[in-house]
Amino acid sequence: MRSTGFRHALLTLLACSSLALSACGSGGEDDSASGKTRITVNCMPPKSAKVDRQFFEEDVAAFEKQNPDVDVVPHDAFPCQDPKTFDAKLAGGQMEDVFYTYFTDARHVVDIGQAADLTPYVKELKSYETIQQQLREIYTVDGRVYGIPRTGYSMGLIYHRELFEKAGLDPDRPPATWDEVRAAAKKIAALGDGTVGYADYSAQNQGGWHFTAELYSQGGSVVSADGEKATVDTPEGRAVLQTLHDMRWEDDSMGSKQLLVINDVQQMMGAGKLGMYLAAPDNIPILVKEKGAEYEDIAIAPMPGGKATLIGGDGYMFHKKATPEQIRAGLKWLDHMFLTPGDGFLGDYARAKMHDAPVGLPEPRLFTGAADSSRTPGMGEKLPDAPRVRVTFTAAPSDPSLTFGALGTLLPRAFRHHPDGETPPGREVPHSCPKSTGASSSRSRGPPRPSPPWRAVSSAPPHCRPTTATGRSRTSSTSSS
Repeated sequence: MRSTGFRHALLTLLACSSLALSACGSGGEDDSASGKTRITVNCMPPKSAKVDRQFFEEDVAAFEKQNPDVDVVPHDAFPCQDPKTFDAKLAGGQMEDVFYTYFTDARHVVDIGQAADLTPYVKELKSYETIQQQLREIYTVDGRVYGIPRTGYSMGLIYHRELFEKAGLDPDRPPATWDEVRAAAKKIAALGDGTVGYADYSAQNQGGWHFTAELYSQGGSVVSADGEKATVDTPEGRAVLQTLHDMRWEDDSMGSKQLLVINDVQQMMGAGKLGMYLAAPDNIPILVKEKGAEYEDIAIAPMPGGKATLIGGDGYMFHKKATPEQIRAGLKWLDHMFLTPGDGFLGDYARAKMHDAPVGLPEPRLFTGAADSSRTPGMGEKLPDAPRVRVTFTAAPSDPSLTFGALGTLLPRAFRHHPDGETPPGREVPHSCPKSTGASSSRSRGPPRPSPPWRAVSSAPPHCRPTTATGRSRTSSTSSS
């Protein structure tokens, strides 16, 4: 996740020759002479992600079979979007007809005039009205629709269960406050042999938004309510920096190597040399598929501090020169690939299970109404109506608290989730997390704890199903956080 609202367009633009057109954006060339509408799309999983690549190719083939008048030309990308070339591709006409964006890109792409207006066509997207209104608003500018949200995420604390056990910590009671994070990190680092208790990334512009997430968790904000003044030099902001300073220089629990990037941290966690770091749930499949971790060793808990958490997500926009036929074909493709609960690249649970992929990562809800079923398939028992994270159980839950409250509700303007406490001016209050059985109600103990924390499992037994109808598993190691 990154902020792109104030980026400057690059002065040097890459040339896209006619010989290389198939590797660039088609810019409205829909191949109508062949009787087919041709669309280029990006964010195809790289060849190194063999299973996800296979899924993607299978789904494209199935779509083309159902829509023989459409020719889909996917381009793989790693990552799905490169900040160094994103503006240049847009300005140079090299962007695909249907292209991947982060939530934070939407207004920027519209402001520089590089997005097609989807408003006349969006009613043809079957799933559009079932998507959360606040997510749709992210891609809506001045009442016009310029993009379609695909996924959302909410940050939490990823931790290594085996290291917790070795350090004498309870892996079913992860840290809920920053003081507890510090104490746990110190014990994990004491294991020695290069083990690091807690890691953070700060190089390549990755430090600012992580500081933002940590500031939110303390109850602070980066800007004033009116958006006119920076508010980082506050008690909350100083508390974030003091905690990091103390873990690094007093406890020596963060290791001697700093200026890390996300790949460094993922490599450490995958090798069993890191206890904790902040990230989104989609890091978990990356840790297993690419970094050597085991699902049973990795878990995710709510953001320490409990005051708020950083959220984000992604979606697709369309090339400004896309023809009406390409827009219609692209919307059909999005509906088929990503926006059909229980089916397609992100939602085919049966296929995921067959390949030992996690089913139902804990993420904010994308859909509403019937598309976001409040029933657990196969269990015949209605779960609480409160928003829930996506959870895969190792056994049918007897305690509703096992479905602990969602890590975040996506708020397009605030981009943060306040699970409890006062509401900033003009911001909606989402739900509170339900208290788990036996959790202390003392304010000094921090926010209510889930019981147990969400834990990835490689596949669900036949009697277990995800608690909601909209899960996913992404593979790009730079996709979220």
